[in-house]
Amino acid sequence: MKPPYINSVFFSILALLAVVCPDRALGQQDRPPNVILILADDMGLGDVALFNGGLNRTPHIDRLAGESAWFSRAYSGSSVCTPSRAALLTGRYPHRGGAVTLNMQRYPELSRLHKNEKTMGDVFTENGYVTGIVGKWHIGDGEEYHPLQRGFQEFAGFKGYDVPDSYFNYRLDIQGTYQEFTGQYLTDNLTERAISFVERHRDEPFFLHLAHYAPHRPLSAPEELIQSYRQKGFNDSTATVYAMIEVMDKGIGDLLDVLDSLELRENTIVIFASDNGPDPLEGERFNHEMRGTKYTVYEGGIHVPFLVNWPGRVAPGEHDEVIHFTDVLPTLAELSGLELPAGLELDGGSMAGLLFNKESNLPQYRFWQWNRGVPYYSHNAAILEGDWKLVRPYVLREVPMGESAERPVLYNLKEDPQEQNDLSEQEPLRYNIMRVKLEKWSREVEFSRLHHK
Repeated sequence: MKPPYINSVFFSILALLAVVCPDRALGQQDRPPNVILILADDMGLGDVALFNGGLNRTPHIDRLAGESAWFSRAYSGSSVCTPSRAALLTGRYPHRGGAVTLNMQRYPELSRLHKNEKTMGDVFTENGYVTGIVGKWHIGDGEEYHPLQRGFQEFAGFKGYDVPDSYFNYRLDIQGTYQEFTGQYLTDNLTERAISFVERHRDEPFFLHLAHYAPHRPLSAPEELIQSYRQKGFNDSTATVYAMIEVMDKGIGDLLDVLDSLELRENTIVIFASDNGPDPLEGERFNHEMRGTKYTVYEGGIHVPFLVNWPGRVAPGEHDEVIHFTDVLPTLAELSGLELPAGLELDGGSMAGLLFNKESNLPQYRFWQWNRGVPYYSHNAAILEGDWKLVRPYVLREVPMGESAERPVLYNLKEDPQEQNDLSEQEPLRYNIMRVKLEKWSREVEFSRLHHK
């Protein structure tokens, strides 16, 4: 599905003006590229002003999108944050590594990566990079699952439940020691720490994962920004969400400015994405009329903004191929010339070829599943092949009491982007093939979850 407001002519003109050097981009420069992976939290595709008709203000993300490869069919690793981040940082479906649900306090064993899983931090560190996370971790509680034990050399952030009341009152784990903060807005604090990381490591290859919390609950932002959106007619919830995104957007602009001032921009790959779709508990807001929200495997829960920026190497333009969070690690490994650990089996493929108008060997099928607690694969699961998507329907947000009796449904996203028309009777062969493949995948990843710890 291609959302409205994507100006293909705009992207095409930028692509013609770009100076692209594919051979140099694939790791032949003198120093390996720096990498900054920026992740928003619960930000929908409809929250980017460039593509929503200007409902809110995201001038820096808009500019970055115009200078980047923008993927209009990008999918997160899950419909909720923990498994989505696990997929992003490992290149593997989250069930394999055991990070399958939410709430690290209620389900500590189900919301952390198995200790034998390799993270992006491990891979970059083993290849001589300085590595750091600023912001939200949320894929492991306890000393053995701390970011500093999972391949990252620096950490300034939180597990996922350390911002209980307000973005103005919280605590951060700084290299394993907590510090309390009152008054400084969380998003600004994270931006400052990201900039500090870049400045301190300007003379060596670095990998920085900037995992913003915005616009995740608790909803809070500077009052003057909230009021500016109220004056546009938005309710308090939407006004606050848009204000939170605007603060994050400014911080992204500040970070890019620092890269420019340090003359690092042309040797830095910047990726921007969101972990899943908008939270329904924040109220309804524009998201291109996609069905579903966070928690669901319908498009509104897993179809997210995604861009790759590398000035002078990657041409700006729109790509309509399906990509998935599990593709990010293999892509960065190819772009940066990283050696992957022996025996590491990834579920994603490299999209580097797409970035340079070459062929990419991406997986034919993509999969998702989420329910609260122990996985029930008959609940809220999906398989995607091109325009065809088979969905085992979302039933409830709470813990299921058993398997779902709901029948899988088949959609053609090109003809039916809102996922309204079940085509299972018109396409019985395709329906049964996809249903069986989803069942096979479910058995495979569940076996991995239980036996490969």
